[in-house]
Amino acid sequence: MRPSVVIGAGILGLATARALQRLEPDRPVLVLEKENRLAVHQTGHNSGVIHSGLYYKPGSLKARLAVEGAAALKEFCVEHGIPMDVPGKLVVATRDAELPQLDRLLDVGRQNGVPVRRLKPDEITEREPHLRVRGALAVDSTGTVDYRLVAAALADGVRAAGGQIRTGVTVTSIETVSGVTRVRTTDDVIEADRVTACAGLHSDRLARASGIEPGVRIVPFRGEYSEIVPARAHLVKGLVYPVPDPALPFLGIHLTRGIGGTVHIGPNAVPALAREGYRWTDVVPRDVWESMSYPGAWKMARQYARTGVQEIARSLVGRALVRSAQQMLPELRPADVRRSGAGVRAQAVTRAGQLVDDFLFLRDGRTLHVLNAPSPAATACLPIGEHIARELCTE
Repeated sequence: MRPSVVIGAGILGLATARALQRLEPDRPVLVLEKENRLAVHQTGHNSGVIHSGLYYKPGSLKARLAVEGAAALKEFCVEHGIPMDVPGKLVVATRDAELPQLDRLLDVGRQNGVPVRRLKPDEITEREPHLRVRGALAVDSTGTVDYRLVAAALADGVRAAGGQIRTGVTVTSIETVSGVTRVRTTDDVIEADRVTACAGLHSDRLARASGIEPGVRIVPFRGEYSEIVPARAHLVKGLVYPVPDPALPFLGIHLTRGIGGTVHIGPNAVPALAREGYRWTDVVPRDVWESMSYPGAWKMARQYARTGVQEIARSLVGRALVRSAQQMLPELRPADVRRSGAGVRAQAVTRAGQLVDDFLFLRDGRTLHVLNAPSPAATACLPIGEHIARELCTE
């Protein structure tokens, strides 16, 4: 019996493998991962936040999967003994002009089934005594977890159910010949019943190598984090987010107390010079050329030029990041902050320069390509995996 093949052993690929096993328990599942370890890239380089579904358009797939996913993920963590913390988060307005946006988010959250409420000034002080803001929403379902541990538990479950996970295997293309789907790697050809490509930062390349025009290109953005030194970490008790700018695809600089007690500040978002470029010194000429030669990248750059300059300034000048955080947390000083880790977001961009803000799947016969899986993909990995499995197994 030919196996169902999943390309990519990040959290979404592993969740999809789990869902395929549950949907077709008699069919073997094979997961292929180009790295020698699991969850190396986007899964292993994120904020660790369990998102609530507050920001997404009511009735959208993204909103529904976020709410369902947060509940399913928490249940999964309890079942597998994975540490998590659910302190809730505050979404804050630092200026009176932002208060109407708080009201809009309150309405959106309620429509999405998110437990959200407006706080009184004394309630804000009780929860985060060092903040100085004009208003705040409390979202009590938001938490934090180490997604690498979630991925490891998913992998253990896939193996326990009879699935295989092969690391160090690079897939070069997927093709269907005479009704047989073949997955080509650098040293083998695997015949598959169905294929799910969760290739993340390389998803568009794999689609094109397989003879499909995805209509988008991955333009990598590096999200850089700093952290508050332990002696000053008491300034933040939980999670604090600014009111997002509805014209921008990112949520802005926020404060996140993680599982280990470290308080991160960020992320800022700057163009990465490599698809796996976690530092400014990581440069891959092919990756730079593909971004620079893509018309959509230039159109996007013109649209977000001012914001882009601000983000790069925050990256290169540490005090700029601190000034952004001080709008919420005025006691913060430059000496309180040090550099931390970074992640790279696989952002799909259209030729018109639009940043794809929703999940983007492309079906090609018995193959399904995941071309864009933005936040809250990690939070919603379990229902997204189920959604992909159902789509793939529907003739």
